[in-house]
Parts: sequence; C-alpha cells; structure tokens
Amino acid sequence: MHFLQGRHVRRLCTVAAFSTSGAGGLSGCTYTEDCGEERMCLAPPPSPCEVNEPGMGPVMDECGVFASASAPAEGARAGTRLEPLGSLQAAIVEAQGRGLRHVYACGEMFEEEVTLVSGIHLWGGRGCDDGAWSFDGANHPTIIAPPSGIPLRVVGDEGATSVIYGVRVVAADASASDGKSSIAMILSAGAGAIVRSSAIVAGDGKDGEPGKDADSERAADGGLGIDGADACTEDSPTGALPVVTACDDGAESTGGYGGDGGLDAGGDGAPGQPRPAGNQDPEKTGLGGRGADALTRCKEGDPGPDGAAAGRADGAVGMGYLTEDGWVGVRGQDGERGGVGHGGGGGGGSKGRGEQLACRAGLPEGGAAGGSGGSGGCGGRGGHGGGSGGASIGVVALQGSSVTLEATTVTAGNGGNGGVGGTGQPGGVGRWGGHGGTTFVMGMWEACRGGRGGNGGRGGDAGGGLGGPSYGVASFGAFVGIGLDAHLQPGGAGKGGSGGNAAPNDPVGEGEAGHSLPYVQFGAPDPEPPR
Repeated sequence: MHFLQGRHVRRLCTVAAFSTSGAGGLSGCTYTEDCGEERMCLAPPPSPCEVNEPGMGPVMDECGVFASASAPAEGARAGTRLEPLGSLQAAIVEAQGRGLRHVYACGEMFEEEVTLVSGIHLWGGRGCDDGAWSFDGANHPTIIAPPSGIPLRVVGDEGATSVIYGVRVVAADASASDGKSSIAMILSAGAGAIVRSSAIVAGDGKDGEPGKDADSERAADGGLGIDGADACTEDSPTGALPVVTACDDGAESTGGYGGDGGLDAGGDGAPGQPRPAGNQDPEKTGLGGRGADALTRCKEGDPGPDGAAAGRADGAVGMGYLTEDGWVGVRGQDGERGGVGHGGGGGGGSKGRGEQLACRAGLPEGGAAGGSGGSGGCGGRGGHGGGSGGASIGVVALQGSSVTLEATTVTAGNGGNGGVGGTGQPGGVGRWGGHGGTTFVMGMWEACRGGRGGNGGRGGDAGGGLGGPSYGVASFGAFVGIGLDAHLQPGGAGKGGSGGNAAPNDPVGEGEAGHSLPYVQFGAPDPEPPR
C-alpha cells in the first residue's frame, strides 16, 4: 500500500470506519483532528465482486444470482448458492431486477433458449455438488442446448459488455425459426460480449424445400370456331363471329371473323389475334383466308402460331442476408408463363352467283359465309423456385454489436442443399376453326373454314435454390475481435438446387452453391430482399 505525503503534513489522518459490505472497501474518511493544509485518504480496495478472471474470483451470494438445472422446480428459490434458481433465463431476469452483474451457472445442461442482457456476466462451469461453486469448466462446462430455437442471444444498449465464460452453446440441427438453419448465438444491434474459454457449436442446416410444381393438367384450351352461314339463306350473310379464350393472367386469344358471303364475290376472313411478332413458320400466320372472286374459290384461314414456351428460369445467386432470426437465403427464380396460342384466321366467304349454279328461284341469293378461326390455348403457368438450403452459423453479429472471442472454439456444421425448382404447366390446346357455310345446290361453291388456333406455350421450369452456407462467424456492421487462441471451424457448404425438369449434370437453372468460411462480413441487404 502506498501513501502520498505532502510537504507540510504533520501527521497521518486516521480512517474511522471500513466497509465490510458486498461492495467492499472503505466507506469514507473521518478525521479525528485537523490534519493541516494537506490531507490524505486511503483509496477503498476493489469490490470482491469485480474480479477480472471468472475462473479465479470468489463466489459470494451478494455478487450475483445462481442457477442449477437440477434445482427443484417447486417452491420459491432465493437464487443463492444454497437455493439456486432452476433456469438460466430466470437467473438473468433476477440479476437484472436486483442490479447485480453476475449469473453463476452449474456445469450442467440447460435445455432452454437464453437471452442475456449486455452488462450481465454469465460465468458457467461451476462445480455445485459441495456448495462451493468453484470453477470446474474444463471438465464440466455449462451447456446451453435447447431442442429448438437460438440457444443464446445477447441484447442491450451499446456500451455495456457481458463476459461469457465456461459455457458450451449448442444449436440443434435446423432449429432456427426458418425450420432449416442452425444458429448458435446472435448478438442484436448494440449488444456487446466477450466469449472466453467457451465453445459455440452450430448444427447442420436442412436441405431447401423443392419449388412447387405448376399444375400437371394443361392450361385452358382454346375455343372451336363458329360455322359460317349456308348459302341461299340470306342476301348478304355475315361471316361467323370470333371466339375468344380469356386466360387467367389476362391474356386473350381470338379467332378471326369469317368472311362474309356475297353475290358476285365473298369477303376475306379476318386474321386471328394476337398478331404474331416475327413468326418464322410460313404455314402458321393466323391470317384470314381470301374470299371467292369471279374465277377463284375462297381460301381457308391460316392456323395461328403456337404460343412461345417459357425457358427454364435462373437459379438463385448471392449471399442472402442477416436478420434477428439468423440468415435469410435466396430462392430460385419462378418460371415464367408460357405464351398464349394465337387465334386462327377466319375462312374466306363464297359467292352466290356466277358461272357456277346459283340459288334457286325465290330464295335469298347470298353465297355461303366463312367460318371463324379457332382460338388458341392459354399458356401454362411457371413452376415455383426452389428454396434455399439452411445455413449453419456459429455466431451472428448484427449492426452496431461487438463480440470478442478468446480461448474459444466456434464450430459450424454443414449447410443444406438448395431445393430443386418446380416444373412448368403444359399449355392449352388450340381448337379447330369453324366450317364454312355449305350449299344445297349441286356445283355451287361452299365457303371456307377458319384456321385452327395455336397451342399455348408450356410454362417455364423454375430455378434451383441457393445452397446453405457454413460460417464460423457472420457479421453485418459489427466489431468482431478474434484472439490468437480462438479457433473458427466451418463445415461444408450446401450445393445449389437443380433447375426444374433438368437432366443430371444440366447446369441451366442451377442455384449457386453456398460458401464455407471461418469469418464473413455481409453487406447491406438489397432493397428487394431475396425470395
């Protein structure tokens, strides 16, 4: 003990009272006489509760709250060495309520999720059989291993730090809230912790769910074209009206009007809708047939082109992002809807008189009208993207948090494989065009039928999900200190899911594999979060 001595000090001031409370040290200085111009007080000794080495310090009832998993469940407990609480979480709540900074835990297994408030220390590995609560963490660590959930969370305001000592934190396989990931420890924004002489163990992630297949039953079929009016029934028969297929995505396919019947010439059929863009098949244009003229019979409407089949969607890419619940992965892209089949062209109309025989006397003289084109089938729906595999992460440190690892091992398991993409739906069938009107006079020209509607395109197969990662520590905007005596051991990363309907070794639509790293920093999530 060192004393400070002034130049004019005539005598040492004596201290009248010492404290023996849990805080320890001197209660103050009371002087028995005037000590002159300069005085000196003895500095109070440090509190026995504020030791720096958890494995060496005394264990006193007034320093904290005690917890033992084997404590009786019934009856009120004081949280002392002789009457420990049966739950770590209850002990933390009690310590916070009483303004204490320590929770002492027996070297036993606590099957519960624990939320630790920054500034409260969790000192485990205590031998509690003899009531001394001496440190025995090397042989009997305190194990936090709930059957589900996040075993250990640290929450609190920035500036306070908890020391976690002699604890083994174990996450079960696929135990996080997403039902796929395994996360052992999460530090919320602003929380602080020093993990010393401990072990943090994450289990394996689960494989991602396969994307839902679209309906195997084909999409809605097109409608049959309407037959044209017969000859000699009207002086100017109107071509058959179009049929319309309305699909559930708002797309429509319409067969073309049939050409009108006439006296000396028939009308042309109308083209089907929608009009093809850059159609390469010269036999499927969807154009209307030409009407009969003085020398030439009518023409049938052209068939409508088939709707475009959607290709396989892309697989998932990226890292995902971190949240209070752990890690959120990326689904494979959904397959797109197939194109609607184009309507067939309307058939050309015929004529009622000319070199051929005409209608009988007393009947209307108009020629037969053309049939309308059939409408196309609807495009098939796309499959749904495969889900991401579950992650395995020892420690997740969120923005503004702080974690330091000393003499601690962090072990991650294997990430789950991404889910396979769902398959697309077959497109609907295009229907035949209506027949052209007929005649009841031998040798008189009939009208022409409408073209058939195109088939709907097949819906796209979906992409595979992202493979689950395996990280020792994953952080976003956090301070992470890793001591030379700390060891981070990731497991294997999951493979990306294959695209829907993909053959073996077909990489199209395959999701990206996860990453396996001891430590990784995440950037800010995209404005549109991964699916």
